Amino acid sequence: MSDKGPARRSAKAEQTRAAIVGAALDLFKAGGYDATTMRAIADQAGVSLGSAYYYFAGKEELVQAFYDQLQTAHAAAAGSAYDSTEFAERLRRVMESFLDVAEPFHEFGGQFFRNAADPRSPLSPFSPESAPAREASTELFRRAVEGSDLKVAPALRAELPDLLWLLHMGVVLFWVYDDSPGQRRTRTLVAGVVPLVDRSVRLTRLPLVRGLVDDALGVVRQLRGA
Repeated sequence: MSDKGPARRSAKAEQTRAAIVGAALDLFKAGGYDATTMRAIADQAGVSLGSAYYYFAGKEELVQAFYDQLQTAHAAAAGSAYDSTEFAERLRRVMESFLDVAEPFHEFGGQFFRNAADPRSPLSPFSPESAPAREASTELFRRAVEGSDLKVAPALRAELPDLLWLLHMGVVLFWVYDDSPGQRRTRTLVAGVVPLVDRSVRLTRLPLVRGLVDDALGVVRQLRGA
């Protein structure tokens, strides 16, 4: 008996999912997130409304699927960053590779941010629903730290990936509102911030600075447990 049936059905399901996500992105770009309906998305994708809801409970799940796709593309684009052992070079390339893969979606990035800015929204990068994309993104920064030439205290090394992800979120916010050609100002920001981060983190090995860092990390841990 052939076992190709389930695999074929799975491939078709993935194609359908991809078609629905692609249709949603096209409509979000053309008419805005709020104005786009699930019925319009289904029509654009060439599937029934029931099929659209079979794969996605609503528009928020479609945006989460887009986040996941974007994160997968970011991980692939950032792969060469780890060829270098220099922390600053790794960090720069990880951050710039996001700008590369996200550039085609900049036009409607602000529409998503209006929803994501609400801390109660499932689209917030801090929400439980966004945890898979958030953790995958943080892993890119963890890899940038691990195996690099960066020498810091173990306590800071453990927290640094999360702190770098927060920095990344700040850059993304700047990018959303950057109307310069090709988001040139955001790239200038990254080029300037990365050396500052590199030098600042290395300074934490100095005894005077180390005490301040320990205090700051204590606050971070308290906030996380609150």
